[in-house]
Amino acid sequence: MVINDVPKIGVGVIGLGSMGAPMTHNLLSHRADDVEVFVQGRRPEKLVPFVQAGATARNTPRELAVDSEIVIVMLPDLAQLEQVLAGPDGLLAGITAPTLLVVCSSVSPAGLRDLAARLTADTDGLLRVVDAPVSGGTEGAEAGTLSIMVGGDPEDVARVLPILSTMGTPLHLGPLGSGQVAKACNQMIVAATMTAVAEAAVVAERAGIDVAALLPLLQGGYAGSRVLETKAERIITRDYTPTGIAAFMVKDLTAAVAEADATGTAARQLRTNLGVFTDLVDAGLGEEDLAVVHRFAEIDPLD
Repeated sequence: MVINDVPKIGVGVIGLGSMGAPMTHNLLSHRADDVEVFVQGRRPEKLVPFVQAGATARNTPRELAVDSEIVIVMLPDLAQLEQVLAGPDGLLAGITAPTLLVVCSSVSPAGLRDLAARLTADTDGLLRVVDAPVSGGTEGAEAGTLSIMVGGDPEDVARVLPILSTMGTPLHLGPLGSGQVAKACNQMIVAATMTAVAEAAVVAERAGIDVAALLPLLQGGYAGSRVLETKAERIITRDYTPTGIAAFMVKDLTAAVAEADATGTAARQLRTNLGVFTDLVDAGLGEEDLAVVHRFAEIDPLD
C-alpha cells in the first residue's frame, strides 16, 4: 500500500473492547513510521478515540481488509470471527492481495486450524492465519506488557512480530494453534489459582481472619501469584465489576480439556475447575469478573 507516495504497511484492527482497545492504543503509540492503522466497529462513535490517536476508520470489515496487509482480531470466539468474515461486507470480500489474519482471541486450537485451512483454500492462499492469544488482563493491555503466545508459519510470524511487540512480549511457540494451546495451559493455571484463592478467602473469613490482612501476607510467600496480586483487592472489597467476564473461562477450559484428551492427559484438576466455572455460570454469575469465584465459593451447594 502507498499513501502520499510513501510505502505503508496497513494494519487493521477489529474488536475494540476491554482488551482490543488498549492494545490498539499501544499499537498507535509505538508503531513504526511505515505502519498505517485502520479500525472498524459496529458503533462508529467508539472509533473516535482511535481516529484522534491517528487511526483511520473504515465502515465495514471488507473496506478494512482492502487497506490492510495484516488484520488483527480480538473477538470473544470463533463464532464472532465467522460473522466478521462472512457476507458482501465481510473481511473475505476484501481479500484481493496476500493478507495475514492475526487471531488474538482465545479459541479452540483445533477449531482455529480448521478455520485457517478453509480460509486459505477459499482465498487461493491469499489469506493466511497466525494465532496470537494474550495473557495479562486489562492491566497488561493498558501497560503494553502482555504475554503474547504466537503460533504459525515462521515467515508469517516474522511479519507480525514487530506489530505485536507494540502490545507486549510475543514469543513464537510453534506451528499454527501453538499459541492457543499455550493460552489453554495459561487458563488452566489461572482458573486453578483463582479458585484456590477464592476458597481460601472464604475459609479464612469464616474462621474469623481478616482477609484484608491475610491476602497481602500470602502474596509474600509461596502462595503469591499474579492472580492473587491483581484480584486480592476485588475479593477484599467484593468488587466483581467485570474487566473480563468469568463465563469466558468455560470456553477456555473446554478447549483445554479437548487438548488434554487429544494428548491422553488425565488433567484431573482441569476437569474439576471446568465444573466449577460451568456451575458458576449456571448460578447466574458468569457476567461478573473472574474474582466472582469468591462469591460462588460462599454458596452452599445444597441451597
